[in-house]
Amino acid sequence: MATVTPIRRTKAPSLDPMMNLVAADMNQVNQVILARMQSDVPLIPELAGHLIAGGGKRMRPMLTLACARLLDYQGTRHHKLAASVEFIHTATLLHDDVVDGSGLRRGRRTANIIWGNPASVLVGDFLFSRSFELMVEDGSLRVLRILSNASAVIAEGEVNQLTAQRRIETSEARYLDIIGAKTAALFAAACRIAAVVAERDAAVEEALDAYGRNLGIAFQLVDDAIDYSSDGATMGKDAGDDFRDGKVTLPVILANARGSESERRFWRDAIEGRRVSDEDLAEANRLLHAHGAIEDTLARARHYGQRAIDALGPMAGGTAKAALVEAVEFAVARAY
Repeated sequence: MATVTPIRRTKAPSLDPMMNLVAADMNQVNQVILARMQSDVPLIPELAGHLIAGGGKRMRPMLTLACARLLDYQGTRHHKLAASVEFIHTATLLHDDVVDGSGLRRGRRTANIIWGNPASVLVGDFLFSRSFELMVEDGSLRVLRILSNASAVIAEGEVNQLTAQRRIETSEARYLDIIGAKTAALFAAACRIAAVVAERDAAVEEALDAYGRNLGIAFQLVDDAIDYSSDGATMGKDAGDDFRDGKVTLPVILANARGSESERRFWRDAIEGRRVSDEDLAEANRLLHAHGAIEDTLARARHYGQRAIDALGPMAGGTAKAALVEAVEFAVARAY
């Protein structure tokens, strides 16, 4: 595909262009979300609302809307489908926080801390069900196939990550499989369904899938890098959570591979849960920077970000394309 060279910006990239582009559509999506999270069981909207109203940018449904705008789609089907995408994402967050034992998300206490693990899991199941109701109402088997497959792949990715947890021997290839499934699959599906509702051909579907998939990988690579180098106020969770949870991410894989025998012993002890103090986290950061692991992880994120931008090469220019390009640049720039 044609390569697109990003414009040199005089200010930091932002999601504002995409948010402004889809603002009117997003109001419709929010109405669907609010209506469909209601239930006669009061705990369900209370718990779901805690997370949905928790300050997230709703990047995934915005991508559905922005890609539809890119293709000049004039209908309204994408409103319910964007809400379906957000429900899938929210359900996975509820389940993830239970699995990880997380206490903080976007600067707020997680639902599992407030209402307990059983309620969080069950409300996550409720949101998955609502998501599939919205897919069925759309009436397209193609859309249903794309989003249901993404849901299955996300679950596979989470199980793969769970079985790789506290295993320092996890390979880079397996790590990329994990983030490609648990993060990038939904980004890809969110973008791809816009081509279906706009009735575009397979080549356009594939281009938007490639855009979303590469953006999702870049997004997760940056998240995994800043887990070690940011703070709770910036990330919305405690810095070092991945370290203490024994998650083997790319920065750890690189530092471990490049380290001395004693350094590799440190990483094994840390990932297996025997070195998790603040001093151990500081040592982990020292080793990561000493071996260029953070810098190389971010370089890899920039590579996948460029691949996402390149995927838009065949698309017509305009405000929608510019906003989608800047969304990629924003995803990578969060680390700086």
